[in-house]
Amino acid sequence: LGSVKAFEGGRRQSAPDRVAADPDASYDQTLGTKRHGIAEFLTRSLFSWKPKASHSAPGWKLFGKIPLQDNPLKNSRTIQQEYESRAGPATGPPPHPQPMRRKNLEFEPLSTTALILEDRPPNLPAKSEEESQRHRQEYSEMVAGAKRREMKEAQKKKHQLKERYRQEENIANAMVIWNMEVLPNWESMRNTRRVRDLWWQGVPPSVRGKVWSLAIGNELNITPELYEIFLSRAKEKWRSFSETSSVNENEVSLADRESSLDLIKLDISRTFPSLYIFQKGGPYHDILHSVLGAYTCYRPDVGYVQGMSFIAAVLILNLEEADAFIAFANLLNKPCQMAFFRVDHDLMLKYFAAFEVFFEENLPRLFQHFQNNSLTPDFYLIDWIFTLYSKSLPLDVACRVWDVFCRDGEEALFRTGLGILRLYQDVLLQMDFIHSAQFLSRLPENTPAHALFSCIANTQMISNNRRWNQVFSALMKDGLKETDKSSSSNSPALRS
Repeated sequence: LGSVKAFEGGRRQSAPDRVAADPDASYDQTLGTKRHGIAEFLTRSLFSWKPKASHSAPGWKLFGKIPLQDNPLKNSRTIQQEYESRAGPATGPPPHPQPMRRKNLEFEPLSTTALILEDRPPNLPAKSEEESQRHRQEYSEMVAGAKRREMKEAQKKKHQLKERYRQEENIANAMVIWNMEVLPNWESMRNTRRVRDLWWQGVPPSVRGKVWSLAIGNELNITPELYEIFLSRAKEKWRSFSETSSVNENEVSLADRESSLDLIKLDISRTFPSLYIFQKGGPYHDILHSVLGAYTCYRPDVGYVQGMSFIAAVLILNLEEADAFIAFANLLNKPCQMAFFRVDHDLMLKYFAAFEVFFEENLPRLFQHFQNNSLTPDFYLIDWIFTLYSKSLPLDVACRVWDVFCRDGEEALFRTGLGILRLYQDVLLQMDFIHSAQFLSRLPENTPAHALFSCIANTQMISNNRRWNQVFSALMKDGLKETDKSSSSNSPALRS
């Protein structure tokens, strides 16, 4: 530091006219100014933690030396207001004021607004009038496009909300009619045109279980007490199976093996997995397990067959436990369900043949396409009939199919199958055997109910002036004549 003072003293002597009167003051002023050379390096404080005051010092930006106090940070709102004030009425056609403001958004696109509306730094060429006009137009188009998208989304949500209110109002009105008029006079009103139309529109969920129970009936005369008896037998059998797990499998009958706890548990875990209510720990897991176990004891000749869990689950969602079991046992006792669950090959072939008669009548192009690809109904109908479409269709759509099934009987099941084929006819015509079979085994999850039931309504179950029951009865009569011939040559593919 002493050497530096000596050096500065020599400079003052060589230039006396520039030396201040007070040496210390001149020394402080000299230290406060910008220095160059080795003196600056020697006098710089490398460990100074106190920032220098820069109120009057210029600030450095990317495109020039601009005082910081003259160029504060601006947000997008300030930039837009400055742009509007500079533009004025004299700069071409005035922009629309409405699209420029997006009051319903929680944020403003800072980067986009700044890039388009902000002028360039002073040390760069200014925008030309054409470029400025183009930027203003692009900004206006972006804001207008965002506004259109917002309006479109708002209209879509408004339409969905309006449709939802309309459906809820229709359901509420229909529920009053069912409770006050139809259910108290079930036998006299169930087959009237008005009630059939209400049935087609969909039974309200609050009365659906009651309507299904009345429509299915109780021909087997099962009581809740009988259900408790068979449930206790099932629990005892499961307990014995767990205690004697080392029993020789050859000594166990087919019905006992089908009613085993492991098989039912495995199928329950795959029943409506997206709902998470029938899996272990769910609120309906034990109820579904009990209903299926009690049925295997009630009908050991049928036992448990894969697919039963879906039918029982739909009934449990709409009925109490004992009522669900009563409806489940009577439903599986119907001729069509019994033929499929007992795997009666001859009877199943008759149902397939009757289905193909109406298939060819309603969809001749798709029928011929399936014939050319050797795609027979057993590849897709078995799964649909086993689960009554509750596995293949969305649950709400499947419940509407059940409504029509309870109204029209087994004919509605095959009519629904033709409706599905009609709905996806254009897609299926472009597929080969493998892709068609895969598509029909896993239908799209978003199958629209309105479109499907429109296709079902357009499917006519009349062939040569014969309805479903007449066609099926004729096939049964023809089959009786060839029973002896076909019994020795049953299809091994169908049996498998």
